[in-house]
Amino acid sequence: MHVRYRCELIIERMAAPRACRILEEAGLTGYTVLPAISGLGRQTRWNRDSDISASSDMVVVVSIGAQEQIEAALKEIESLLSNHIGVLSICEVKVLRPDRF
Repeated sequence: MHVRYRCELIIERMAAPRACRILEEAGLTGYTVLPAISGLGRQTRWNRDSDISASSDMVVVVSIGAQEQIEAALKEIESLLSNHIGVLSICEVKVLRPDRF
């Protein structure tokens, strides 16, 4: 097993393309974007199915890479989050095929 880092970003759908570009520019070779169905944050509940406008839809962007790649993306992601609703978490993971990440 080989150590890599998982970056998980929950962000407004409209900001996801920019988030993905940031990851690519940092050298990350892949990511997955998933719909976020519902949540609770800052005492506000939201639900994709009951919201009238899709403008508040949230997605989850997940990427795994080397520590240097994740760190290279952090400053730009922090800047993105200063203008959009979102949350970022990073954790250490172990992968079987390090050449994929």
